[in-house]
Amino acid sequence: MEEQRETLQRIISTLANKNDEIHNFIDMLNQTIQNVQINSSNVISELDDEFDGLYSVLDEMKGSMASAIQQEQARKIQALQNQLSQCSNALESSEELLELAAQSLDIKDPVKFSEAARQIKDRVTVASAFRISLKPEVSDSMTHLMVDFTQERHALQTVKFLPVPKAPVIDLAACLVIDNCITVSWRMPEEDSRVDHFVLEYRKTNFDGLARVKDEQSWELIDYIKATEYTLSGLKFDTKYMNVRVRACNKAVAGEYSDPVTLETKAFVFNLDNTSSHLNLKVEDSYVEWEPTGGKGQEKVKGKENKGRSGASPKRTSIGGKATVKGSRDRFAGESYTVLGNNAIESGQHYWEVRAQKDCKSYSVGVAYKTLGKYDQLGKTNISWCIHVNNWLQNTFAAKHNNKTKTLDIPVPDRLGVYCNFDGGQLTFYNAISKVPLYTFRIKFTQPLLPAFMIWCGGLAVSTGLQVPSAVKTLQKNENGLSGSTGSLNNIAQ
Repeated sequence: MEEQRETLQRIISTLANKNDEIHNFIDMLNQTIQNVQINSSNVISELDDEFDGLYSVLDEMKGSMASAIQQEQARKIQALQNQLSQCSNALESSEELLELAAQSLDIKDPVKFSEAARQIKDRVTVASAFRISLKPEVSDSMTHLMVDFTQERHALQTVKFLPVPKAPVIDLAACLVIDNCITVSWRMPEEDSRVDHFVLEYRKTNFDGLARVKDEQSWELIDYIKATEYTLSGLKFDTKYMNVRVRACNKAVAGEYSDPVTLETKAFVFNLDNTSSHLNLKVEDSYVEWEPTGGKGQEKVKGKENKGRSGASPKRTSIGGKATVKGSRDRFAGESYTVLGNNAIESGQHYWEVRAQKDCKSYSVGVAYKTLGKYDQLGKTNISWCIHVNNWLQNTFAAKHNNKTKTLDIPVPDRLGVYCNFDGGQLTFYNAISKVPLYTFRIKFTQPLLPAFMIWCGGLAVSTGLQVPSAVKTLQKNENGLSGSTGSLNNIAQ
């Protein structure tokens, strides 16, 4: 009976769930019906507005053309009235002359007759009746102002609802991922003059293909793109891939999205490891700042914690998600104001950038093996390589390794770029703005590397998730581009 009860309970639960689904679907259908009614009213209203606008244009055109006809009418009538006035004056003068000539025929005195005849002859010679044109100056035709709306009428008769634009096609071969920018290029499958703009959406993912539901991130949108390509700039490539899709829009409707494409955006990403940093350093993800009183307050707390642990210090910690041996180091101490990255480099080519505060007195930027000791300072051991900047007492800019220094007689850039080619055994520091190389170490790396930073009296901001810049890649192809930046420390680094 218990088994039957459990079976019946499962059936009841299944039916209840199904009923909930049906209720939800009914609610959705009712809402959809309401939306159809609302949207239909909206498009009818928009249709009225469009036709009202068309009527307005026609009325305006009609008024303009009627005005042109009236102006032409006034011009012609004025010209004809002027001609009519001239003819009336000429006729009046001619009739007076005719009457005078008829009266002259009755003169009996030969002398007076001869004088009258001569005067009439002179007046006839200059009479306006013989100088005016008896042809109308303008025609009464107005056919040159007639219109033919045959084509327009045909065009209006072919007016239909706007078609939905087809989905664009992303040209994967023309897409570029370079210098922390992604340029996406696409085309329409067929010419569509009604397309007004495009909408591009992108999202980051760690999967080669469409993002999985469990890890799906929301799409980020770029709207009103007029061209058929767009460049996403200033990106941080903190995932391996990016999905991209595009759709076309006309005045009324947006078409379907293109098939999404996946672009590889793999780059080296790390945060600063505050679990082993010096107690005088305040560490927040990608920023580290020196605090002169930070160590004192934390030493006491640390001492109490150690008592509870029977004086034992941890031998292993997690770096980049993997347990790695730190040797004898617990936290950096003494004058080793050091913090390391939490992700190790074991192969490949990687790039990151560092910006120091303007009032920073001393700092170092470089790499080190994981076995760097708690009192070790960057560049003073054979397992660390760095660029060191000193702005205290005297200004120095130098490359350091194995406690030996190579002074760099060049200005300190506002931002340093670090390029590490693990497999090629190369560590190069750059002016991150101009991409001019500053110094190169040639090393055969034998252990995984960690980004390393030392800071005293100031702060450092680290930018990760950066691709190797194209200018740096170009320089790597030409060894002469780096020959002037290498020095005696290269031999030490072997």
